[in-house]
Amino acid sequence: MNFGLTEEQQLIVDTTRAFVENELYPHEAEVERTGHLRMELVNEIQAKAIAAGLYAANMPEEVGGAGLDTVTWLLYEKELGRANYALHWTCVARPSNILLAGSDAQKEKYLYPCIRGEKWDCLAMTEPGAGSDLRGMKASAVQDGGDWVLNGTKHFISHADIADFAICFMATGEEETPRGKKKKITAFFVDKGTPGFSVRDGYRNVSHRGYTNSILEFDDCRIPADQVLGEVHKGFEVANTWLGATRLQVGATCLGRAERALEHSVEYAAQRSQFGQSIGKNQGVSFKLADMATELKAANLMVFEAGWKFDQGTVTDQDMAMAKLKATEMLAYVADEAIQIHGGMGLMDDLPLERIWRDARVERIWEGTSEIQRHIISRAMLRAKGA
Repeated sequence: MNFGLTEEQQLIVDTTRAFVENELYPHEAEVERTGHLRMELVNEIQAKAIAAGLYAANMPEEVGGAGLDTVTWLLYEKELGRANYALHWTCVARPSNILLAGSDAQKEKYLYPCIRGEKWDCLAMTEPGAGSDLRGMKASAVQDGGDWVLNGTKHFISHADIADFAICFMATGEEETPRGKKKKITAFFVDKGTPGFSVRDGYRNVSHRGYTNSILEFDDCRIPADQVLGEVHKGFEVANTWLGATRLQVGATCLGRAERALEHSVEYAAQRSQFGQSIGKNQGVSFKLADMATELKAANLMVFEAGWKFDQGTVTDQDMAMAKLKATEMLAYVADEAIQIHGGMGLMDDLPLERIWRDARVERIWEGTSEIQRHIISRAMLRAKGA
């Protein structure tokens, strides 16, 4: 693994950083204080992101994306992660890679409009009674002639309020396994406006203001068979094939926020004086800075090593779980220490630190909780010993 950046990678980092600082930072206060991201603002920034070549950059070149390798994509995600989540995720959208699993007709209808900025997607897996245990989902789809009829509820569905369609995972049967019966899962495209499909406001969230979640309800929602994504009963295979790097994406955005918090902390420690000297000269502060920098570097190395291994085709679930676990828990630590260094000012919304601190909390929950990551890691270790 080459630890240096190529000229192209450095250009992408510099371009993305400049865009974040010039186009996203100025609007953070509005989004944080109102909890709302205006569509006029979304459209304005989206047009600038498209013009800058930053929109849908996660997609392969052959479908209109930037064709970034995984390491370069994570560098890009890290820079975007420095800003308010709603601003960078909605205005500089990265459509779900799972859209690449669609048929040619499905790509024309769903993928390409998302890449052009004409549509937004959302991914619907989680249910009130099924979070990490997707096999426990109750929302179902039953075949009826040439159609499928969907019933049930999904919740915590990110930005479903603005999405034009949902990619929904539904139980479509059961199978016998050595550990008993397990649900068969199928993925479906469901267009907003389809009879029987409704989107309700979700919950108020302490993290990522302006980035909404919704409740999806299906009441005898009938869709044609050509809206199955992938193969019937093969929803898990589709998800595992196309969604594998999302944990690295979470890790990369955590790196960006932690880096921003550390930068503020170093600057404050150097400028703030107490008892006739900068507070950075006190070991109580300087040691915090050293530990924050060390934890951030360790997380950086883990995330980018996993990204490099992803490109080599050697990455494991254990690698990605370790990277996600380390980066998300590192962010929580760095954000907390940054506020401690700043004292009372750290909790004021004049600085981005209280936001980073709040936003950090959800990272240890979504895309697999820290406990799930530890389970993946320990299971891999024990399986190697036959346990």
